[in-house]
Amino acid sequence: MRIWKKEVSVEELTRNHIGTAVSTLGMEFLEVGDDFIRARVPVDERTRQPYGILHGGVSVVLAETLGSCGAHYSAPEGDRAVGLDINANHIRSATSGWVTGTARPVHRGRTTQVWQIDMTNDAGELTCVSRITMAVLPPR
Repeated sequence: MRIWKKEVSVEELTRNHIGTAVSTLGMEFLEVGDDFIRARVPVDERTRQPYGILHGGVSVVLAETLGSCGAHYSAPEGDRAVGLDINANHIRSATSGWVTGTARPVHRGRTTQVWQIDMTNDAGELTCVSRITMAVLPPR
């Protein structure tokens, strides 16, 4: 069942993130399914920490981007979605290639949403799991 209440596509998501942290870090939106959004981030000089591995904060930026987009596009027209809480468990480091995140809803209520974001490396191995809680606010 398609959950989107607003028009959403890879092109729309890409266009909305020009000039933001998403574009600065080289993130790419890959796919919008009936109930998920997928994007990836490169593991390179922009995103590695001094030890040569993907910075954990970059994983959180990927997770927050995906969860926030999911909440926004699945909320009723005019409503706004803002983050309340995010957590991340770093499972495996990545030193090169791409880390791909897939966000799916755990709960979509009238005033809150919870999204699960699973991130994997190019070999399909889990690198990080994150969960974000979003508040859904009515129009101003």
